[in-house]
Amino acid sequence: MSKTSPTHLFTPIELGAVTLKHRVVMPALSRLRAHWPNAVPSDLMLEYYAQRASDGGLIITESTAIAPEARAYHAAPGIWSDEQVAAWKRITDAVHAKGGFMFVQLGHAGRATSEALSGVQPVSASVDPDFLGNPNVVVTTPEGLVPPSAHRALEADEIPQIIEQYKTAAHNALRAGFDGVEIFSAQGHLVEQFLQNGSNKRTDRYGGSLENRARFLLEIVDATASVVGRDRVGVRISPSSTFNGMGDSDPQALFSHVAQQLDHVGIAYLHIIEPRISGADTVAEGQDAIAAKDLGRVFHGTIIAAGGFTPQTAEEAVAEGLANLVAFGRHFTSNPDLPFRIEHDLPLTPYDRNTFYGGGAQGYVDFPAFHHEPTPEAISQAA
Repeated sequence: MSKTSPTHLFTPIELGAVTLKHRVVMPALSRLRAHWPNAVPSDLMLEYYAQRASDGGLIITESTAIAPEARAYHAAPGIWSDEQVAAWKRITDAVHAKGGFMFVQLGHAGRATSEALSGVQPVSASVDPDFLGNPNVVVTTPEGLVPPSAHRALEADEIPQIIEQYKTAAHNALRAGFDGVEIFSAQGHLVEQFLQNGSNKRTDRYGGSLENRARFLLEIVDATASVVGRDRVGVRISPSSTFNGMGDSDPQALFSHVAQQLDHVGIAYLHIIEPRISGADTVAEGQDAIAAKDLGRVFHGTIIAAGGFTPQTAEEAVAEGLANLVAFGRHFTSNPDLPFRIEHDLPLTPYDRNTFYGGGAQGYVDFPAFHHEPTPEAISQAA
């Protein structure tokens, strides 16, 4: 290994119940190649995830709907049916065959969807009339991009039903061979709609105080942990993002409280999107990993930092103790062998944003691995 090689990124680490061999994480990337309308993972997805698996590395799936009405995107996968579970099992088997680990990100769109996908009126913590007039919020459907449908506030007696859907999804995750689950509590989807007071105007036990607004998330964590164990549950948050119409009067107090409560629970990891990223866009080029540093003061477990990292800044973040692992989103899209390239200081293939969301093989599974990387066949012959 050369003197400039990222030594800290390539040291083992315990992530809850699993032990990773390196700290380069593939996070959730919505690439929209599942079958419509049954939300079954496709053969292309199998190839895509298998290409990006690495020995001792962690892959977190794209956001995966816990129920038909929870879907956020056209051609995104689900995990509520036997057919979906069977398709995911093929994928986890392929990842495990390369020595990798895989967590499934469990998501519910809440208000950030359309009846064209969900079949029912979207739900949220509260009704926000301004949300429908936000030109930056769109939903992908078979007919193209459309505004979200009008949403309604969840009744108090409906909330346990959604928590039960998360619990069922956790059972399905085990059946599908996943090593754990990640609760999607970011990017303006349902869980975050309960957290932030810009979208949560409730006056019951799920609204008002920090404790009440965090209750929904913590109950979901408890429900999924009762199935898979606390050491196989992660949570992803986006403390400063305004994506999908999000906003809070005191985000620092809110997310510090959330991180502190999750620290008490003892989850496998906290996955933090840095404020330099909002949605899929970089909004603060060159900014340090300030969110991980700030929340690391109250969350003493394992932290995965995400958002705008380069190999060099990722190595620095781990070396300085700002994060334990670093997630690379866009670079994983165009570099299926990203950990290998980072470890050996090899050039990265530029990504093509035009092919990110939906389509076929182009821009999805046609990026080659670095030509100097030995193939499995060559390794076998050498042995």
